[in-house]
Amino acid sequence: MAKFMTIGYGDQAGYDRTDAAVRDAAHAYDARLRQDGIDMGIAGRPVLVRNHDAAGVTTTDGPFMASALPVAGFAIIEAATLDEAIAIASRTPCAVAHGVVEVWPLQEAS
Repeated sequence: MAKFMTIGYGDQAGYDRTDAAVRDAAHAYDARLRQDGIDMGIAGRPVLVRNHDAAGVTTTDGPFMASALPVAGFAIIEAATLDEAIAIASRTPCAVAHGVVEVWPLQEAS
């Protein structure tokens, strides 16, 4: 099985305009994924870490990436193919509640 990282983006306005039954089904789906061992969580406040030329660590509060929608959460999933990973991500709250989910294939570091 390959591993994939998902990044979910979404805002409260999109969530609120999604039918409650659709949201509830997506949250129940997330709960089943967690029961099945998928590691997922809600995004907290990021910290940028730099150590250029290994000369000393500096940190800055806040995100480096910018997006029209805020980052809502992350997951690491296992799937046989990218298409299967996309199918898994397509039923999560961010995907159904007017947000978006990125699916990133993870490659083994050498």
